[in-house]
Amino acid sequence: MNMIDRFIAYYAPERALRRMQAKQLIRVLNAKYEAATPTRTRTNPADNSSGDAVTWRAYETLRGQARHLDQNHDIARGVLNCLVNNVVGPKGIGVEFQPKDKSGEINKELADALQYAHRQWSKRPDTTGEYSLAKSHRLMARAWFRDGECLSKAVLGTVPNYQHLSAIPFSFELLEADYLANKDDADKGIFQGVQRNAWGRPTYYHFYKRHPGDKFGYNVDTFPVNAGIVNHLKIVDRIRQARGVSVFASVMNRLNDLKDYEEAERVAARLSAMMVAYIKKGSPDLYTGPDDDGAPRTMPFAPGMTFDDLLPGEDVGTIASNRPSALLQPFRDSMLKAVASGTSTSNSTISKNYDGTYSAQRQELVEQWINYAVLSDEFITMEVEPTTERFIRLAVASGVVQVPPSVNRETLYDVEYICPSMPWIDPAKEATGHEKRLALKLKSPQQIIRAAGDKPEEVLDQWQRWNEELKTRQITIEEKAPAEPVPTAEDDEDAPAKK
Repeated sequence: MNMIDRFIAYYAPERALRRMQAKQLIRVLNAKYEAATPTRTRTNPADNSSGDAVTWRAYETLRGQARHLDQNHDIARGVLNCLVNNVVGPKGIGVEFQPKDKSGEINKELADALQYAHRQWSKRPDTTGEYSLAKSHRLMARAWFRDGECLSKAVLGTVPNYQHLSAIPFSFELLEADYLANKDDADKGIFQGVQRNAWGRPTYYHFYKRHPGDKFGYNVDTFPVNAGIVNHLKIVDRIRQARGVSVFASVMNRLNDLKDYEEAERVAARLSAMMVAYIKKGSPDLYTGPDDDGAPRTMPFAPGMTFDDLLPGEDVGTIASNRPSALLQPFRDSMLKAVASGTSTSNSTISKNYDGTYSAQRQELVEQWINYAVLSDEFITMEVEPTTERFIRLAVASGVVQVPPSVNRETLYDVEYICPSMPWIDPAKEATGHEKRLALKLKSPQQIIRAAGDKPEEVLDQWQRWNEELKTRQITIEEKAPAEPVPTAEDDEDAPAKK
C-alpha cells in the first residue's frame, strides 16, 4: 500500500477498499503468457482443431510422401530399418507362455505344449501363407512407422473358401492403411472409416474391397468388420485420434531439403571435376588477332602437357573449385541429429558415425533404448498381445492343446513378451555388471536371459541336453576356478602392523 492508498484509507476506508480491489483486478487482466501474444516478428501459428480434423486434412498426403522417401531416400530408408530392427528385431516379438497350476507354480507341461503349437503356427500364420510371424511383425512395424498405421484382421474358425495353414484354425490378414475407407457418417459415428460408440470405443472398421491404389482401379465399395477381430496399429499424439500419422511427419521437409542440398553438392562436385581453363590475353598492344583462316584454336588437355603455342601476351588460367563445400559435413550432421530426434532413432545408427568414447556411446544407447522400449510396448499392446490371446483361445478350443485339470484357467493368458535386447558395447564390462547385479540380488537370471532376447526355459533345456550329451560321450570339461585375491598385509593376521 503506497502513501496515496494510506491517505485514502484514513479518511475513506470503503473507497480505499474498492480502489485496492480494482487494482488487483487490473493486475489479473494484465497477467498473460508472452508466447500467446503475437508480435510483429512472431505470428504464433496455432491449431486448436481436434486430432481427427488435423489428420483428415493430411494423413493421405503424408503417407504418400513417406512412401516416396522410403523408396528414394537412403536416410529415410535407414531410419525405418533402424526402427524396425530395434523395436521388433530379426525374430519378431517373442512369447513365453506361463500358465500356472492352482498352487501358483508354472505348469511346464502346458507351457511346453503351447510353445510347440505356437512355433508350428508361426511358420505361416497370415492368410497368404507367404510370411512367417517374424516377417509379419517386421512388415507391420515398417508400415506402422512409414504410413502411420497398419491393420490386421483375424480369421477365426471355419471360413468358407479358406483353409488355415496350421492345425490351429486361426490366421490373420495383413492390411495396409489404404484399405481403411475414407468414409464419414456423423449420424452413425463413422469418421475416416472408424465407427465409434458414444464412449469413443471402435465398434466397426469399414474397409474397401480392394486396394484403392491397385491397377484395377479405384473401388468405393466398402464392408464393415467388427472391431473385435481387428488390430489397428497407429501412431497417435492426440486423444481419440482415429487415424495414425507417419513418423516422418515432423521431419519430412528437413529430409527433402537435405536430399536437395546433397544433390546440389554432388552436381557441383561433378562440374568441378571437369577442369575449366581460360586464356588471358594480356595488354591490347600485344594481341595480334586470329589467323586469316578464322579456325578456332583447340588445346587438348592431357596429363603432363605443356602449352607451347600461346601467342605473345597470352597466359593460361584455371578456375579454382571449392566443391564440395567444407560446410557440407557439419550441416549434414546437424540435420541428421534433428531427424534422429524427430523419429526416435539413434543418430549414430542413421548417420553411421560411431566416433566417441565408451561412456558417450553407452549414454546414447541407454537413453535411446528407452524410445525403442516404448515403441515395442505399443506394438505389443496393439498387435502382439491380442493376436497371442486369440491363438491361445483357438488352440484350446480346437483341442490341439489340452489343458490339465490342475491348471488355473485364469492364468492361461499369462504371457511374457520378449523384445529385442539392448546390444553390448563392451561385453566384458556388461558381463561384469550382470555378475554384480546377481551377487547383490538386484536381478534374477531370468531377467538377464530375457534382456538378451532369449527364453529362460529354452536356455535351461539346452544346458541340460548339453550336460547329458557330455556324460553320454564321457567328455569332461575342466571348469576354470575363479581367481583368488592375492593376500595383502591387511589380510594377514600375522603380518606386523603398519607404523
